[in-house]
Amino acid sequence: MNEVVCVKVQELDSFYYLLPNDLELHKGDIVIFDNDGVLLCGRVCKELYSEKSSNLNFPLGNVLRIATKNDLKQIQKNSEVAKKALSEARELSVSLNLDMNFVDSYYFFDKSQLLFYFLSDNRIDFRELAKKLASKYKTRIELRQIGVRDKAKRIGGVGPCGLFLCCNSFLTDFNSVSINMAKNQLLVLNPTKINGICGRLLCCLGFENDNYTELKNDLPKIGMMAESPLGMGKVISLDIFHQTYTIDLGDKGTVIVSNDKK
Repeated sequence: MNEVVCVKVQELDSFYYLLPNDLELHKGDIVIFDNDGVLLCGRVCKELYSEKSSNLNFPLGNVLRIATKNDLKQIQKNSEVAKKALSEARELSVSLNLDMNFVDSYYFFDKSQLLFYFLSDNRIDFRELAKKLASKYKTRIELRQIGVRDKAKRIGGVGPCGLFLCCNSFLTDFNSVSINMAKNQLLVLNPTKINGICGRLLCCLGFENDNYTELKNDLPKIGMMAESPLGMGKVISLDIFHQTYTIDLGDKGTVIVSNDKK
């Protein structure tokens, strides 16, 4: 077991497990830390605790200090430089006829790197753009291509449920979501209903899919023939949570049957 603190760098969407360096740290503290020779700033999201060695990547970085007033001024200044660089990158990409939709930028605390996030449907040769940006800002330039789900995660927003986007609030990874999950949950396959603001399938389709699968195990499938107290008929609908299903008996109408194994 190792005594560590967990620090998140929001701009990099990354968590770091660090040695506290005998500092008394609390959740929410902004700290400066060393990560493989690079100085970063982040916010403590989990105070000192014991973590299994198997869950850590060694060597661990060190928290150097809680951010001072000068550090906070530097962070603010870096943020302003990053915004200016983002605007300039957009202008340069247009002048170079590059199909790049810039989303965000981040200037490392020690000014060792300027990172840009962009969207594009194609592979981009951005070497000339990187050269021009490096020439002006005298630092390492990284241009990172992301997808529309990553864009939503970085920018945030409100989902169709009325809550803040899951990807922007608590999800740390994008798990695979398929149209079969929507079918499994008997949802109407209307893109406006099952797609998020990113245009991809809602992440939350995966949250309850296993529960739906389990609850449907003892129910007949829609379209199959099943027996009812009034005779055989075709199953036309399911009520998963009440464990009932509706059978069409033709001229005799319909009948709702309760699952005997409920």
